[in-house]
Amino acid sequence: MMKWPSSRCLYVPGPVIVGAGPSGLATAACLKEKGVPSVILERSSCIASLWQLKTYDRLRLHLPKQFCELPLMAFPSDFPTYPTKQQFVDYLEAYAQKFDIKPRFDETVSQAEYDGALGFWRVRSVGVKGKVMEYVCRWLVVATGENAEAMTPEMEGMEEFGGEVRHTSWYKSGEEFRGKTVLVVGCGNSGMEVCLDLCNHNAKPSLVVRDTVHVLPQEMLGIPTFGLSMWLLKWLPLRLVDRLLLIVSRLILGDTARFGLPRPELGPLELKNLSGKTPVLDVGTLAKIKSGDIKVRPSIKSLKRHAVVFVDGKTENFDAIILATGYKSNVPSWLKEKKMFSEKDGYPRKSFPNGWKGERGLYAVGFTKRGLLGTSMDATKIACNIQRCWNDEAKHRLPFAPLFPQ
Repeated sequence: MMKWPSSRCLYVPGPVIVGAGPSGLATAACLKEKGVPSVILERSSCIASLWQLKTYDRLRLHLPKQFCELPLMAFPSDFPTYPTKQQFVDYLEAYAQKFDIKPRFDETVSQAEYDGALGFWRVRSVGVKGKVMEYVCRWLVVATGENAEAMTPEMEGMEEFGGEVRHTSWYKSGEEFRGKTVLVVGCGNSGMEVCLDLCNHNAKPSLVVRDTVHVLPQEMLGIPTFGLSMWLLKWLPLRLVDRLLLIVSRLILGDTARFGLPRPELGPLELKNLSGKTPVLDVGTLAKIKSGDIKVRPSIKSLKRHAVVFVDGKTENFDAIILATGYKSNVPSWLKEKKMFSEKDGYPRKSFPNGWKGERGLYAVGFTKRGLLGTSMDATKIACNIQRCWNDEAKHRLPFAPLFPQ
């Protein structure tokens, strides 16, 4: 049996869920609806900490609200098609209240491992004051998701640059960069939108485009592009839908390659299915690129004192660098299990739609690379599966109480 430092130990009759973001909340709600209690452990002091603490002010849902609802509760009818950051947080707060979900905040899971001798999972958490807790449970749901840790690439000369280098998780508004030259690294939805925000606050942004990217209009013919895509896929093969999307995009946006944004060889939906790479839904950034308000630059070779050397040999001065370089899973750092999750990227080894269930009561939610729609699908399947086991084991269940004295 594993030997850990002295800690308080609690037996949890239902599953332990790690993470109180949308994935953890959705799973807890689906379980509660089926009569199965759960305990959520959350390292931050609030639910949906990524949304509340690490997103920029102008953020809205990039997809229409009907594709972002969690199970069992719709968005308020008076919310716009693309809810704001605060509206989405309000929705999640109302969701937690409706299903009486009360996570244990400020508890960072440092280790979780299956104890074969006990036949249970043992989950160790550390509180803000160093208080150690151990939870023993039959089921463990990993809900820390795809965005647990910011990815910050190493760049030659970083210590020499002298200006501010900040990940988008710490970017709030372009107001503090007014009048400054700012280089944004990364041309996904966040990078594009941060560039637009900087423009709107009279900064002078440039955008590093390191790879090919699909830029689509957010709406086509007055219909949200994502909703139109989902409707077309009911009737047409994926590659044909991709061709239609690209034809209409070219008519609306023009040839994006002319502005330094070459498209991948695979269509946007096929690429999303194979790699998880999401197309950019343009909210006005492309017009700023066309007008020259946002300049497109190639990959970075190195940094110098308040300057950046690009791979094409050119050097430009910048006051600050914003890293829109995404996030990664942190599962390998705390889950001592190698069969379900890859140690390389922290994702389930099985691809969607089969990555939600492992062995010995281990589950994953929010790793589908399909946003909140994928989260809802996973949460529903996990709750149904655990409910069946819960009913089978009802006669052998222990009360919720400490296993050992403090």
